[in-house]
Amino acid sequence: MKIRNFIVTMALMFVTVFAFAQNNDDRRVMKDAEKAISTLKKSDIGLEKFFNNSSGYVVFPNVGEGALVVGAASGNGVVYENGMPKGMADMKKLDIGLQAGGEAYMQVIFFETEEALNEFKQGNFEFSAEAKAVIVDKGASKKANYNDGVITFIKSKAGAMADVSVGGQKFKYSEF
Repeated sequence: MKIRNFIVTMALMFVTVFAFAQNNDDRRVMKDAEKAISTLKKSDIGLEKFFNNSSGYVVFPNVGEGALVVGAASGNGVVYENGMPKGMADMKKLDIGLQAGGEAYMQVIFFETEEALNEFKQGNFEFSAEAKAVIVDKGASKKANYNDGVITFIKSKAGAMADVSVGGQKFKYSEF
């Protein structure tokens, strides 16, 4: 009976997470991405240099994540090249470990070079367990640097998550 309750709880949690994060209306996602960019810049003015100097970036304005041992996250985003929207992106994350909770956050991935951006656009892009993200806070971007041509910033919107897990993120890209 306990296993059944656990499975039902996990299923409900994942449905809730994916329902919150998924928004297939591209116009709405684009509007939310523009708001997220503004929020991120206000939260840490040092991010301006990444927005101005990167070859491109992808903004996921509404990522939903939930976990109880097994965790998952999902979100839709907008891909920008030279500051202009060029396509849409989809992110899925799956991990396992000592983790519990639920969280909503925004995520931006900057690509230092055209090659790094093209790798993302070709659909061969994933983050492994070793990938690190910088939590957006006043001044956090000052010491942040690209790793293999990529850097990720995350800003929490709501919720709480305790997480010591292994997993990864996978992305899909579609051009307008």
